[in-house]
Amino acid sequence: MTTFVLVHGAWSGGWKWRFVAPLLRRAGHEVFTPTLTGLGERAHLATPDIDLGVQVQDVVAVLEMEDLRDIVLVGHSYGGMVVTGAAERAPERIRRLVYLDAFVPEDGRCALDYVVPERAAAFREQGERTGYVDPPPASLWGVVAPGDVAFARQRERPHPYRCFTENLRRTNSSAAALPKTFIYCSAPATGTFDQFAAKYRNDPAWRFHELKTGHDSMVLVPQELAGLLLLHA
Repeated sequence: MTTFVLVHGAWSGGWKWRFVAPLLRRAGHEVFTPTLTGLGERAHLATPDIDLGVQVQDVVAVLEMEDLRDIVLVGHSYGGMVVTGAAERAPERIRRLVYLDAFVPEDGRCALDYVVPERAAAFREQGERTGYVDPPPASLWGVVAPGDVAFARQRERPHPYRCFTENLRRTNSSAAALPKTFIYCSAPATGTFDQFAAKYRNDPAWRFHELKTGHDSMVLVPQELAGLLLLHA
């Protein structure tokens, strides 16, 4: 049995894994889908003061309180920032990091450093004015079927802006040495995560997989995604 910890992206919540988590569990594995502070069922805790450090602590706390070890830690999209921060703090609990069409931050960089410039400018304008960033159109993530759009839209919440602007420090050599996988969602590509796919596609230190689907693969092709994750079980 493998323990998977699935960390959602911006604006989302543990609900985002609704169609994937049961597939992993039916295959005999344990699955945790924590929701980051200020989002999903924890949206009532939202304040502009929430930053990346708070949401990293959300994941670290799950690992510690549940005494999870030898885990496969999966981060989707912005969740790549979070799982990288969690690995810095608890590398001994992690077997492998999986970046699902996600940020793979360098030392001292923030999420907005990697976002497509015009999109980053819009995030900054709203974030500096309100303290939050609204979710982009679902079509950006490849989600266009009315049922899928409704599933996401009624659950998405504005994301605290400071999560996108806080720099992440990467100094732990044990975290740097963890085995890593990148899963690239290429059709349609978002424009932001292509840079990481290009970097790691032929890197022998990484496993690389491509899903010819949109960014929200856990909604669009849950069975295919679960199959890729099970390769790491």
